[in-house]
Amino acid sequence: MSPPKRAKQCKIVSKIPPADMCPTTVESLKKNILHHVMSFQGRDPERAGKSDIYKALAYTLRDIMTEKWIDTQKAYYDKEKKRVYYLSLEFLIGRSLSNAIINLGIYDQVKGAVEELGYDLNILAEEEEDAALGNGGLGRLAACFMDSIATLKIPAYGYGIRYEYGLFYQQLIDGYQVESPDNWLRYGTPWEFDRKMPVFPVHFYGRVSTYQDSEGNYRVKWVDTTDVMAMPCDIMVPGYENDHVINMRLWTARASRELDLNYFSHGDYIGAVQSKVSSETISKVLYPPDHNLAGQELRLKQQYFFVAATFQDIMRRYKKKHHDFSKFSDRVAVQLNDTHPAIAIPELMRLLLDEEGLNWEKAWTVCINTFAYTNHTLMPEALEKWTVEMMDRVLPRHLQIIYEINQRFLDMVKQQYPGDIHRLQTMSIIEENWEGKKIRMAHLAIIGSHSVNGVAELHAKLLKENIFPTFNEFYPGKFNSKTNGITPRRWLLLANPGLSDLISGQIGTGWITDLDQLHGLAPLVDDKTFCRKWQEVKLGNKKRLALLIHELCGVAVDPYAMFDVQVKRIHEYKRQLLNCLHIISLYHQMIKYPERELASRVIIFAGKAAPSYWIAKLIIKLITSVADVINNDPRVGKRLRVVFLPNYNVSQAEVIMPAADLSEQISTAGTEASGTGNMKFSLNGALTIGTLDGANIEILEEVGSKNIFIFGLTAAEAEYERLNSSRSPQQICDENPVVNEVMASLGNGAFSRGNKELFRPLVESLMNPQDPYLLLRDFESYLECQQRVGKAFADQEQWTRMAILNVARMGKFSTDRTIRQYAEEIWGIPVEKLT
Repeated sequence: MSPPKRAKQCKIVSKIPPADMCPTTVESLKKNILHHVMSFQGRDPERAGKSDIYKALAYTLRDIMTEKWIDTQKAYYDKEKKRVYYLSLEFLIGRSLSNAIINLGIYDQVKGAVEELGYDLNILAEEEEDAALGNGGLGRLAACFMDSIATLKIPAYGYGIRYEYGLFYQQLIDGYQVESPDNWLRYGTPWEFDRKMPVFPVHFYGRVSTYQDSEGNYRVKWVDTTDVMAMPCDIMVPGYENDHVINMRLWTARASRELDLNYFSHGDYIGAVQSKVSSETISKVLYPPDHNLAGQELRLKQQYFFVAATFQDIMRRYKKKHHDFSKFSDRVAVQLNDTHPAIAIPELMRLLLDEEGLNWEKAWTVCINTFAYTNHTLMPEALEKWTVEMMDRVLPRHLQIIYEINQRFLDMVKQQYPGDIHRLQTMSIIEENWEGKKIRMAHLAIIGSHSVNGVAELHAKLLKENIFPTFNEFYPGKFNSKTNGITPRRWLLLANPGLSDLISGQIGTGWITDLDQLHGLAPLVDDKTFCRKWQEVKLGNKKRLALLIHELCGVAVDPYAMFDVQVKRIHEYKRQLLNCLHIISLYHQMIKYPERELASRVIIFAGKAAPSYWIAKLIIKLITSVADVINNDPRVGKRLRVVFLPNYNVSQAEVIMPAADLSEQISTAGTEASGTGNMKFSLNGALTIGTLDGANIEILEEVGSKNIFIFGLTAAEAEYERLNSSRSPQQICDENPVVNEVMASLGNGAFSRGNKELFRPLVESLMNPQDPYLLLRDFESYLECQQRVGKAFADQEQWTRMAILNVARMGKFSTDRTIRQYAEEIWGIPVEKLT
């Protein structure tokens, strides 16, 4: 490609006037872009490239947001509004450029400005690295929440960690996942403000001492600690066309001294450097491996580090106008996004008891009224536990407070259920078994919060009935449901401009902030012109994804084939393996019965497996091995293609979601808390094949049974099958020749170049009568459902009707609705209806 023309800027370089603080016209935007090329980057605009222009544009947009952010903050202080502090270990924000342009409402002006400078806005957007501040659904949900909080003008902040390295950069080498560092900040990022103030010390280790104050009260001091400094970094989040800008404050760890002089006095320069590096490791990597003690300790330190810094910031802000804590929970609401920030509960207690001098009862009342806890998982291994030994060593004062919380809580339980020892053991924060003593952080979060919410109706039901039934009985009304959502600004307006324009041309643009207005699309299913345009948009999106597939995988795919997509974290319960079994069955059919009219498919996978999760990594190897065989078999030609896109991220998702025809949401019923990928696909016109799990149930209720493909066991049936198996995997193979053939090919080396041992662990897990994920038990139902999918896709007119109705009925699944519920029902903040 020839380099872009750089139109006329050389003629105005020497006459560039000072930048405008809030440029919104083409001319003022051009002026600011050129100003930032020179002043921020020290570049000659005549020699600037697209990377320079991208950064200058980002700085220009940041200027606009900063002015609006200052006005927003002043309004908070002037009106003494209650503020929400959303604590999350992840914020998977993706790229910021296009999102900022759209939410600021200046897309046409920016596009015109960069074009007059000789550049293409879409190409400039590709210069931005995805911010590696999260991994999966938890972090992406937090990012969607920030967008809706800003759009709804809720006084709030997001707090987390500014990771220098993301989870990892995923490569596929010989079909295996290979991890390398994801150094997303190697060239810096123009979107953040590195603040020099306020900087807070965060303490670790040390010991606890006691003393009596001047009034004879018993007091506690945490002394002889090792300190790390927390430095803030702010990233602006604009609301949609409302002049309201909030910020995420992310903390970076710095050594308490640049180099500890004690080492120098002993001539140990290397020790000084090692101490500094060790201190700063805390904010280096998202989710350090926790299969060893060092990794577990680092995880705990990360969680406490950002919580301790955040609460010092909260206290700083609160004390500006308040001299006691009688109004603390009227001014401060803290939402714990999963168990990761649960250490905030004993930290607030420590501050109120040890630093502010409150008695226990008053401090605990403040604590309960301040915190709310969102649970995001039904998987036992994801309910965090820390050993008492490690907590005692790293955070000794917090362990004391946790024990006191636990004792007072168990005394209440004893009073209500005298003599029920089993109940006490079940509900205790401290778990005691042959492995030793561990702290159940989910129990701590439940006891220390006034609200505990699940993220889908089924999830909340299972929390109350299966996971925490004793807590639900003890705290009637504390557990509730807040079904997850997605922001329509990112996942339709930005990700799918073709469909957005088509929708807006028919029903107006009100849907952007009121997704229920999509109901206006339903009557258009009978409008042949509209349906044809809908199909054209989908085909264009599929052609775009086909180019990405060819670029990343070297595989040519047919955009007229069904794009059958499963993109998410690789985990056994998400059952990518079940999808792979269907692919093998489909492959067998195409070879044995070439005359059958089966719908052509491109089956697309993407997602990362945790580095130490070997069986998930083996599933990736199986998918890529099956793809290698099928994609090189001339007998199937282009009727079947299988691809695995490496290094899945938000930017990839923005290309994949609009192009999908079929969305695979096939987790074992009762294992997925909610899911949000299911919502993104449906909002972009993909039909769902799924189990009655997570938010799939609520999607079914909204779109209707005729517009979704449901299969498999229910959560109750799955639980029953685990305890009373009606058919073993061996019986299923004996009774069903299709299943038996699939299993035989998996084990006989057909997809591993004759190596019968490579996939043996997967065969053994599938044939295990105690398989907790019930893959073969659901496989027959899945095969039958996929046949229905194939037949439905053959009728493109009917498929398009179903797709339109999916989009039309997705109003419930906006994070605007979710956040409104959090604000009004948990945080106690009224929200004005958007106009």
